[in-house]
Amino acid sequence: MLLFCGVLGCTEPEEPGPDHNDSIEPEPDYTNSIGMEFMKVPAGEFNMGSPSGEEDRDDEGPVHKVTIEEPYYLGKYEVTQEQWREVMGNDPSYFKGDELPVEQVSWDDAQEFIEKLNEKEGTDKYRLPSEAEWEYACRAGTTTMYSFGDSELEPGDYACYRDNSNQKTYPVGQKKPNPWGLYDMHGNVWEWCQDWYYSDYNGAPSDGSAWENGSSSFRIKRGGSWLSSAEDCRSAARGSDDPDRRIYYLGFRVLREI
Repeated sequence: MLLFCGVLGCTEPEEPGPDHNDSIEPEPDYTNSIGMEFMKVPAGEFNMGSPSGEEDRDDEGPVHKVTIEEPYYLGKYEVTQEQWREVMGNDPSYFKGDELPVEQVSWDDAQEFIEKLNEKEGTDKYRLPSEAEWEYACRAGTTTMYSFGDSELEPGDYACYRDNSNQKTYPVGQKKPNPWGLYDMHGNVWEWCQDWYYSDYNGAPSDGSAWENGSSSFRIKRGGSWLSSAEDCRSAARGSDDPDRRIYYLGFRVLREI
């Protein structure tokens, strides 16, 4: 068990309150052979990034218009340990539980999972989302700091993050979904995206595709985690890591092309 430490010493955090997900759960638009559920994300356009005045903004500009020309399916939840075992035959996670998100998986590991999932399903439609596809789905038509608004008082209803996580991951789907029926887009585990990391959006694709050219050595991760501040769980917040990094706050969700 990890502890909170400060001027008064180290203490075990309090257990979080009851489950906030008391709404009717949205039905998935697609379910595959191993029970992975997907929600349909419509085509459209949005302004990617955050305005210059958004608090804790760092590498999230300039704001630029992105057009998503084709709809796609995105995992309703982060990939779980049960789903990982079904495809890979092992479980690398630090925190153990069938419905917990798989973690301690590198970007390269996620690519191997997707390759094997495609083989299992007899298709080539599964992949990681691009960073633009991820943010578009996270925002779900909103322009606020979070998909639920600008208030930092509400992340506990929508996110497993530093202030309520009890220093561990939580089963997927326990918090409220965003407006498009996607869970844990804020918090629980960071999620790998396809793109290489760049320190700003100058030169970024405007068609929603992954940013794959250039000389970066880090891959994008999005969404924040159980260890993150509320600010790092904002819709526009960005992170990056070495593609072979494996750590207990880093997982992924899968996109399926239509």
